[in-house]
Amino acid sequence: MDATDQQLLALLRDNARTPVTTLAKVLRISRATVQNRIDKLERDGLIVGYTVRLKPEAEPHRIRAWMTVAVEGNKARQVLQALRGEPNVQTLHTTNGRWDIIAELRADTLEAFDRTLDRIRLIDGISATETSILLSTYKL
Repeated sequence: MDATDQQLLALLRDNARTPVTTLAKVLRISRATVQNRIDKLERDGLIVGYTVRLKPEAEPHRIRAWMTVAVEGNKARQVLQALRGEPNVQTLHTTNGRWDIIAELRADTLEAFDRTLDRIRLIDGISATETSILLSTYKL
């Protein structure tokens, strides 16, 4: 991956729906070259998909939270696999320091959120969790 690929990825991260002709103009390369590079990045598995990002206001009743997770011993892989199977876990991040994993949780109701927390706390290998509900988001 060269500097042009990195610039292309940065543009796609900003707006994955940018037309190839616009990308070509910004990168100062041909439209065919841009399309070939995108195809290669997809084929090589560097681009694994495209998604929609919503402003928090678009889902005003959705409950969002960060859960920090401490894992017992060498059970991180097992815990991550279990968390991947939880439908209300949106993202997972491994970290260093006091907490081993940070999970972004989302639920439609407090009851659903409570059930999610109960299920997660029962996962074998989790020694402790701390959860903070997100109240406001100021920058996207």
